Amino acid sequence: MVKSCEHLQNLTAADFPLPKTHEACEECLIEGTHWVALRECQACGHVGCCDSSPGRHATRHFHSTGHPVMRSVTSGDRWTWCYVHKTYGQLPDEGQ
Repeated sequence: MVKSCEHLQNLTAADFPLPKTHEACEECLIEGTHWVALRECQACGHVGCCDSSPGRHATRHFHSTGHPVMRSVTSGDRWTWCYVHKTYGQLPDEGQ
C-alpha cells in the first residue's frame, strides 16, 4: 500500500525554486569532498548530496531546517521524497 503524503500531493517541477548551486552539493564544494548524486530542497532550493554520498548533506539539511520535500536532480529522474512521511512521489512529465 502506498503511503499518502500531503507534502507531495500535486507537486510539479514548477513548485521547486531554482537550485542554489547547479550540478554541485553546496557543502561538498566548501568541504572539498565528493558526492554520488544530488537532491534539491523544495522549500529553499538548497542542493545537497544523497545518502550514498559521504556527507549525506540533503538529509542533514532536512534535519537542520525541517524542510520536508526534496527531489532528485539527476537528469531524467522525476521522483520526490518526503522526509517526514518517508515516502516517494513522482513529478508529472513536463508536458502534463
